[in-house]
Amino acid sequence: MFKLFLISVLFMLSTLSQAFTKIQSIEGITEYQLNNGLQILLVPDASKPSTTVNMTYRVGSRHERYGHTGMAHLLEHLVFRGTERYPDALQQFSEKGLNANGSTNTDRTNYYAIFSADADTLKWYLRWQADVMQNLHISSEDLKKEVDIVLNERERSQNNPMQVLFERIKSSAYHWSNAGTPIIGSPDDLKAMQASELQHFYHTYYQPDNATLVIAGSFDEAQTLEFIEEVFSSIPKPARTLEEPPTLEPVQDGERNIILRQTGNMPFVANAYHIPSAAHPDYVALDMAVNILSDRPSGLLYRQLVQDQKIAANTFGLVHTQYYSGLAFFGAQLSDNKDINQASKQLNTLLEDLATHPISEDELQRTRTYWLNQWQKLYANTEHLGIGLSEAIAAGDWRLFFLERDYVKAITLLEVQKAAEQYFVPSNRISGQYIPTEKNPRSPKIERPNLEHIFANYKGDSSHQLIEAFDTSADNIQTQTRQGSITLDNGSIQYALLPKPTRGNRVFANYRIKFSELNQLSEQATLSSFAASLISSGTEELSQQDIQDKVDELNGSLSYHISGNQLVVSLSTTQEYLSELLSFSLSLIQKANYPEQELTNFITQVRRAIKANSEEPASKASHALNHYLSSFDSNDFRYVATPEEQLKAIEHITQEKLLAFNRKNFAAGNIDVSIVGAFEPEQIIQTLRQEISQWHKAPTYRYIADPYGDYAPKEFVIQTPEKANAIFIGKLLLPIQNSDADFPALVVANHLLGGSEASRLFQAVRADKGLSYSVNSGINASSFEPSAEWTIQAIYSPANRETVKKIVIDTVKQVVDDGFTQEELDKGIAAIINLRALARAQDNVLSSTWLRYLESGRDFTWNKAFEEKVKALTLTDINRVAKKYLTIEKMSMAFAGDF
Repeated sequence: MFKLFLISVLFMLSTLSQAFTKIQSIEGITEYQLNNGLQILLVPDASKPSTTVNMTYRVGSRHERYGHTGMAHLLEHLVFRGTERYPDALQQFSEKGLNANGSTNTDRTNYYAIFSADADTLKWYLRWQADVMQNLHISSEDLKKEVDIVLNERERSQNNPMQVLFERIKSSAYHWSNAGTPIIGSPDDLKAMQASELQHFYHTYYQPDNATLVIAGSFDEAQTLEFIEEVFSSIPKPARTLEEPPTLEPVQDGERNIILRQTGNMPFVANAYHIPSAAHPDYVALDMAVNILSDRPSGLLYRQLVQDQKIAANTFGLVHTQYYSGLAFFGAQLSDNKDINQASKQLNTLLEDLATHPISEDELQRTRTYWLNQWQKLYANTEHLGIGLSEAIAAGDWRLFFLERDYVKAITLLEVQKAAEQYFVPSNRISGQYIPTEKNPRSPKIERPNLEHIFANYKGDSSHQLIEAFDTSADNIQTQTRQGSITLDNGSIQYALLPKPTRGNRVFANYRIKFSELNQLSEQATLSSFAASLISSGTEELSQQDIQDKVDELNGSLSYHISGNQLVVSLSTTQEYLSELLSFSLSLIQKANYPEQELTNFITQVRRAIKANSEEPASKASHALNHYLSSFDSNDFRYVATPEEQLKAIEHITQEKLLAFNRKNFAAGNIDVSIVGAFEPEQIIQTLRQEISQWHKAPTYRYIADPYGDYAPKEFVIQTPEKANAIFIGKLLLPIQNSDADFPALVVANHLLGGSEASRLFQAVRADKGLSYSVNSGINASSFEPSAEWTIQAIYSPANRETVKKIVIDTVKQVVDDGFTQEELDKGIAAIINLRALARAQDNVLSSTWLRYLESGRDFTWNKAFEEKVKALTLTDINRVAKKYLTIEKMSMAFAGDF
């Protein structure tokens, strides 16, 4: 087999067109270049049948001129308006089942698509990429619509005080260069934008010599290279020369302070410090320092500000890198009635006096382990890797993705400590306060590293291996999955185990522990949620940090949450650690002791989150509808509590109550387990048997019903002062189960109405009128009873409330009165089938799906049968079901905003 593979590779190389130059191969990524300058990165991965295509243009907000901010991001929006050959790209993406989007930052703009592996789809999408590289025409009409949409997008960001403060801090950090320009642009600049100006910007930067094409996943390399040459080589290399903006930011010479006043949320303070770009060795040292200092619960900031001084409810830290330089951010969310000046002073002291409380070797090792685990997870997922390479490309060179890992492996404690002390100094700080100091040390001058010298002999890690392909059809998944049950003296365990090859030998596991019944859980909804969320807060032998360290040591992730009367556990790791991590996760459930300190900290964080969310338009609108469309008594486990009632319930949570609930309910009896990835089933079955056979038995489980209710339509208009973005949510309860004969048609009807970028609502509200950045509809039905909900949601400027309402209602009524077209139906069915195929290519999705099927008594024969029913639908079926169920006159609606 290897010999055949080698021969095919040698043949491909020997027949490579003269239009291409092969540059290098590093750890499974091969770089080519077309004669017109287009850089190509191929990342083959046959382990799952999905393909990711990502085109990155090296142009972002820092390339914009004064008075023309927002051009790069606005151009990203307009590209999706399409060309003469490919009009309305978003609609065509939806019809073809592509998960596609774009994004813009300071240094780059990228356009990507993920889809179920298919040569024709790949060719179509590459043709689209080549077409928009040369044939985009920007009309004044389209420009006006997208400007309105972008302004709505900006309004949404202005609802978040933390996001606004970070934008202000970043702007204040850069006085001389465009690096601090808000990516979304100035509202005045956007409104004054001319189509001719944007067209010139497009022709300048959207050229092959300024772009990198990444193709990752399952594809034929030789055929793909041939097709790339066919569609891209005819694009000429431009005669113009791109020049970097000449103005660079000098070393900051003093503290800068920003004060933001806005309603809602809780008070917080934040600091930022200039740091070098990702290519600079100091960047990794500073990245490590930020992660160490902001770690929870062992980081210096969390220990001092949250646990010891109790000034803050939470702390955080992150790095924001750019082409020339970046920023290190730190912050603290304050507890109620705390002195914000004192909090800012304490934050400054902790960060800028590290010589008196230096970083330890243990802290560095913990952070290094976590960082490398996250890197490995990204590298193992070619869908994420294909898109994530945009950031390394934007920073200067795609190989920085590997070089940064190498730096992390080699970094020493001395280098981390030295870098933190050099850069985290008062004169280099931008914060929410201005604090004068007698001494004013300067940070080192930041210079652009010589990448050619850095990568002169770079080869990367040679241990990369290709993974064999796996057929993700419903039939093959059903055949390859091992289903069964384990009968124990204390109950039974149902399982669905799907061993398959994966990149990096990753494996995803989910299990649920089912317990008790409705009449035994009165007034315990909040208690059950806390009991699940705090399982990993500590045991008699292990602290919360010990538990996190153990999970990191096992290259894993682990989470617990409550869903009704079920404890749901999700974990992920590699093959070699699965049995140990599974065993560890089970032991934590039995040994959790809910330490008082961690419980106190968690209560503070939850209380802050409830108060903050209670001011948000989306939260207010959603709660108003959910509370109205529910008739349960306040002591019922299913009751929808108000924010005030939630806060009151939290006051009664104690360690004793949590322990009692855990020991009684999180036990054996009725357990479902699903695992997908690289593992040995027999070993896992043995682990489950050994661990759970020792448990006591939980109260007998009975499904808690959520029955359909018939409610008169009601409209809520909710005021949220000084919130720039408003929201509309509509909800209608329906008496239908997902096994009913009408359900497949209802799914398709909803998809055509508001389930994609090709839908009627999207086209009417966003594409045609430019009133909303996001508008959609959804259908969610129970597997156990005729109970479902149909929802519609849109964000918009508060001034457009009545217009949005009218268009939504008129659009739904037109569908009910006139129906959909055969063309819409054909494209919609094809998109749904393609999207479901893409979902089956995700191992985490497969594991979650099997867990649902174990609960409902289904398997992937049901999955296949559902798709066959969808394929067999007629236009008469769809229009009949739309008329029967999508009655917007019966829908309750909530509008929340500053009206």
